[in-house]
Amino acid sequence: MIRAIHRWPGLLALALVTVLSLSGAALSVFPAADRLTAQQVEAGLNMATLATRIQIAYPGVEQIRRAASGQITAYWFDQGAPGAAVIDPATGLGVASADPNPVEHWLTNLHRSLFLGDGGRIAMAAGAAAMVFVSLTGAALVARRTGGWRRWFAPLRGPLSHRLHVEIARIAVAGLLLSSITGLWMTASTFGLLPEADSTPAFPADVSGQTNVDLFDMPTLVSTSVTDLRDLSFPYPGDASDVFTLTTDRGTGHIDQGTGALLTWADLNGLERVSETIYMLHTGQGAAALGLALGLMVLGVPVIGGTGVLIWLAGRRGRPRIRGNQRAAQADTILLVASEGGSTWGFAATLHAALTQAGQKVHTAPMSAFAPGSYAHAARIIVLAATYGNGDAPASAKGFLDRLKALDGETLAPLAVLGFGDRSFPAYCAFAETIAATAEAQGWRALLPLDTIDRQSPQDFARWGRTLGQALGIDLDLVYHPIRPTAETLTLVSRRDYGAEVQAPTAILRFALPRASLWHRLTGAGFARFNAGDLIGILPEGSPLPRLYSLASARRDGFVEIVVKKHPGGLCSGQLNALKPGDTMSAFLRRNPGFQPGRGHAPLILIGAGTGIGPLAGFVRANARQRPIHLFFGMRHPDSDFFYSDELPTWQREGRLAQLVTAVSRGARPNYVQEALRGDAAEVARLILDGARVMVCGGRDMAAGVADALTEILAPTGLTPAVLKAEGRYVEDVY
Repeated sequence: MIRAIHRWPGLLALALVTVLSLSGAALSVFPAADRLTAQQVEAGLNMATLATRIQIAYPGVEQIRRAASGQITAYWFDQGAPGAAVIDPATGLGVASADPNPVEHWLTNLHRSLFLGDGGRIAMAAGAAAMVFVSLTGAALVARRTGGWRRWFAPLRGPLSHRLHVEIARIAVAGLLLSSITGLWMTASTFGLLPEADSTPAFPADVSGQTNVDLFDMPTLVSTSVTDLRDLSFPYPGDASDVFTLTTDRGTGHIDQGTGALLTWADLNGLERVSETIYMLHTGQGAAALGLALGLMVLGVPVIGGTGVLIWLAGRRGRPRIRGNQRAAQADTILLVASEGGSTWGFAATLHAALTQAGQKVHTAPMSAFAPGSYAHAARIIVLAATYGNGDAPASAKGFLDRLKALDGETLAPLAVLGFGDRSFPAYCAFAETIAATAEAQGWRALLPLDTIDRQSPQDFARWGRTLGQALGIDLDLVYHPIRPTAETLTLVSRRDYGAEVQAPTAILRFALPRASLWHRLTGAGFARFNAGDLIGILPEGSPLPRLYSLASARRDGFVEIVVKKHPGGLCSGQLNALKPGDTMSAFLRRNPGFQPGRGHAPLILIGAGTGIGPLAGFVRANARQRPIHLFFGMRHPDSDFFYSDELPTWQREGRLAQLVTAVSRGARPNYVQEALRGDAAEVARLILDGARVMVCGGRDMAAGVADALTEILAPTGLTPAVLKAEGRYVEDVY
């Protein structure tokens, strides 16, 4: 719910808040510029001295003003003609024109009212109100995503647009709230919606009737520092009943022009001080550094808005529309979904439609929206949970387990958990298993035992649906039609074949880079942006389900490259290995942010065997900054499947690869990659103690052997692979 009420005001008010933010950021520069260019006042200069200097230079002076920046301006009449100038306080002479900056004036009118008068002011106030609302709801969403307010700056994962949206928002949100709330206060003041704050004393009823007392005979002017001045107004020439009016940072008073006595005085009241503080916070006048900081923060609004639009569009593409979605408080069935790539939402939409047709009131939401207190009429809760990486929760399930563990014996409707995964991965449906185990430990009654769906199988889903229908006492026929991802056509430009001698035919396939449209470049869709380690989905002929391969290249390399071993009876691998240069294949891109080298200069230990070298070779190829990379590569025989044997020596000479250690399993002395690690145990331990990141890619048996070897190697140090994983320094891409 909170995501929806955050999204729509943001989208609807995007243009307005963009104008507000950009014009406000531009205006924030002027107070700083004025502060830098303002003439400095000599230490101890009082108002009597300054006013005398200006009066000598301009005998007809009628007003002296000091801006928050320190700039002093004088206004006078000379033979009936008005004049004004910025004053050098050391001489009392004008040094610059007092005319307002036309650019600043134009930006101010744009920022305040869009040049539309009161109607424009109301519109801009609505934009500021929208910004307040979006900032508050956005802050709640950030806290939910990071796991709580205490983890506000916790590291993020996910697509670039998502990370950029949150990274900027969590830095800028305080400034956005401050700018918006103070802007609303100032608008309310403009329209007279706030109590009257004017504390100017009443004009004195009893004056001396005398004139022309020397300014140095006015104790109030002598004791007032120029740095405290706001405004000094002189009496009207020839009018003995008029007085001097002095306004300072403390208040306002009237001074007799004949005796120099202070006739009346009134301190600034509390509301005036609040209003002036709010004006300073909003405009930066009197706090130039703060104004620049706020200006930089609000510059993030167009980026936040743009990435928000991209996230919304990606969500519309990746998540089917749930028709007839009931409110959580009115639903008898709560359907919660956790999906990293979006495919699980297709199953959720099918289940939602079938339950609705059977007469159920269904509320479907991401698992991150889990709110037990909102399920007043729920008779059951169903969880559809995919697994991310090595058993982790997808981003859309952030915070679910924490809220589940905090239930503290609270009674909930019976639970059914359905996991989605691929049995070829070692962490098959591990997150769903964690949910079921945690719920059981909390005493949450099960509606159905934990069940799983392998490789998005429609048959498995239909079978589970029949079981669910029996538990609910209804006929439930779940017919899921896989949504084929939007694919592009790739043309093979070259291939290198290996492995025939060891009965493991494998090819390094290089495809031409598809042309990216302007839309793709702006949104990152298609193959407009990708890195080695991301995944390419191949849609083989004769199957509705894609096969995923790790990329061995990045966009900057100018081609799409994968390493594919032909499996006996393998539909996709067989079709790929049969391709000849010029042939085409349909494919799509899927991000894999959990398997990336990350930034920094800490060493990398890359460990792979067989086709697992693909993304690792891509990391080495991209290492133009010569980060220390140590590659451990296992093969059957160097004469048959030493992949990238031509490139690796070149990369070593270029400094992209610091060390290459190979393990040959079918040579004269059989050796596996985990044994190669043990053979270099001291260096491996030293690198890890120095902060190295370990990346493993290949078969799950190999990965398990590598984990065992590293456990032995690290035992004297007190570290383990599990500890490194918790620190984000040990990642796997296994199959």
